[in-house]
Amino acid sequence: MGQVSDLNDFTRSDDVTDPTACAWPAQEVAAAESPVTAGTDRYMRAAAHAVARAALRELRQGPVVPGAVTAPARPAVAPFSSASPAGPVATPSSPVSPAAPTGASADGGGAYVSPGWIAGSPVLLLVGGGHNGADTLLAGGLLSHNGCAVSAVLATEHPHPVALEEARSHGVTVYGAGYRSEDGTDQDNAEAIAAVEAFLARGGLVLDGLTGIGASGPLRPDAAALIAPLVAAGEPGRRPLRVIAVDLPSGTGVDDGTVDGPVLAADRTVTFTCLKGCLCLPPARHLCGVVEVVPLGLPAPSSRPIARRPVDGGLGDYLARAVPEPGADDHKYTRGVVGLWAGSESYPGAAVLAASGAVRAGAGMVRLAAPRRVEDLVLAARPEVVPTAGRSQALVLGPGVDPADTARAGELRDVLRPTLVVARGLEGQGADGEGTDEGAAEPDGGTAPTEPSVVVDAGALSILADLLAEDLGCTPLHVLTPHAGEAAALLTALTGTEAQAGTSRQWNRERVEARPAHAARELSRLSGATVVLKGATTLIAAPDRPLISVDCGPGWMATAGSGDVLAGVLGAVLAGTAVRWERAKADAVSGAGAVTTARTDVALDPLLDALLDSVAAGVRLHAFAGAYAAAIPQGAGGVGAGGHPIAALDIAAALGPARLELNWLQAVPHH
Repeated sequence: MGQVSDLNDFTRSDDVTDPTACAWPAQEVAAAESPVTAGTDRYMRAAAHAVARAALRELRQGPVVPGAVTAPARPAVAPFSSASPAGPVATPSSPVSPAAPTGASADGGGAYVSPGWIAGSPVLLLVGGGHNGADTLLAGGLLSHNGCAVSAVLATEHPHPVALEEARSHGVTVYGAGYRSEDGTDQDNAEAIAAVEAFLARGGLVLDGLTGIGASGPLRPDAAALIAPLVAAGEPGRRPLRVIAVDLPSGTGVDDGTVDGPVLAADRTVTFTCLKGCLCLPPARHLCGVVEVVPLGLPAPSSRPIARRPVDGGLGDYLARAVPEPGADDHKYTRGVVGLWAGSESYPGAAVLAASGAVRAGAGMVRLAAPRRVEDLVLAARPEVVPTAGRSQALVLGPGVDPADTARAGELRDVLRPTLVVARGLEGQGADGEGTDEGAAEPDGGTAPTEPSVVVDAGALSILADLLAEDLGCTPLHVLTPHAGEAAALLTALTGTEAQAGTSRQWNRERVEARPAHAARELSRLSGATVVLKGATTLIAAPDRPLISVDCGPGWMATAGSGDVLAGVLGAVLAGTAVRWERAKADAVSGAGAVTTARTDVALDPLLDALLDSVAAGVRLHAFAGAYAAAIPQGAGGVGAGGHPIAALDIAAALGPARLELNWLQAVPHH
């Protein structure tokens, strides 16, 4: 990815259209594929081979040892990876051997497998109707042909007939719902559940093919009963089995990532052509494990994605653009200046954490506006901070500010108000509070305002809610950073408590956590701002853009002050992005014989794309730093990754090594 040469070079990132990093609505995926797949089972067999290869890789790891934690060695497989290069898929030369590849395997070659590696390994197939069930049955036949002990339990009376007979012909034992065996007896769900329990006594590998992208809502009762013993066996890494989900974990909301019933959490998900919403969006995202995208040669939709999930190498690119390595002519002002309004008599330490985050993330200067006690604490920890307000490329408002401190809240209100614009109102809000795409605040003409980017965090969020009630609105250059509780409070304030009081539509923490994708979009729509909804998977929402999904590091990062460090990091990357924009702007106008630094005559779209990339990079940098601080190799650590407890200052101190790791990943091919 090249460097910026002029104002028109703020292009959207490559992964915005990369199907292995983007998710589209299930209906659009099906519509794009159906003209190609009609009348052929070529792609179904290709998908089955991909699943079989993934299963064999899992089986090579040997028996499951519940509770054992092994940190990945560097370099590790990215949490999201493409299993084969895009392009036409070869027709399998044999229907029964994974050694006849349909494309390169995830480790780069064909999948010849010695049966001695996996002979006798127990494999359980969970089979529903439709193509996912067929993929699973065919994959089971391939595994049985290679020596596995494969059994299948059916949760449908209408399994794919060809796939079912082929699986049986290769030694797969079939149980379950409505299947009539060779002797003419009905095999009921009780027998299938007994088969599941018998499998659990030995442990092994499960292929979940109960539902696919055509399903909606929770699992049906018979399918839910099948997975109940497996769910009760424990979480991934703490149970005597491994699970591969075929296309997606069954029972998850395909497009929105909701979870309305029981779901068998996967260790790995093998999906086809492109991501699906549930593989990017929480809470379903946390049930997917490692996600492997297999391009089968099928077309992806040409419309705008609903979500994108940049790989770490791509995020390294974004970070290198937002906060580049200084050149010979750079100085503190050209590296980005962050104006920090943080800390109060009640919470002075937040200013230390936010300042440390900004400094360690690469800001050329941090200016602090705070009470004297807060200044003293910050300067004792970070003597390079300048304790006076002044021109800044990005503002960070609110960490450690107590809204009940009227004097301090008034200061922030006076800083925040001039950055807002006159809102168009909330006329697009639906009667149920769900809203439409209308009604967000925007600057006149769709142009960028003259103020710098503003990170609105913690105490400044409630101050913002009061200002928005005065018919003011944000622009996308306002970056709101709420957790679920703060998001619920903002949504309640913006939608009106009268319309929601006493109804099931009322916003609260539980509703935000159950539907974070909708909450992030709705908060962005109502405020006009860019929203960073924090969580184990952070969602970044901006008007008329796909959601961006970024993992946020190990659970040890759930500690007081971690969010303050993140606010400082975001300030640094946004200041760097603004400097980059100002340089390009200056070059453009000087070439035209004019001299100006105003932004008001420039369209917002290019800057917004650069801003979103920078925010995503800042979130992931923060996550990598948390993993380094917790002593987890290669900063992608998540649940079960090990490590040790950390404090928020540890995260700030590790931002330098985390930057090096992202630089290393940037150098690894990732497209």
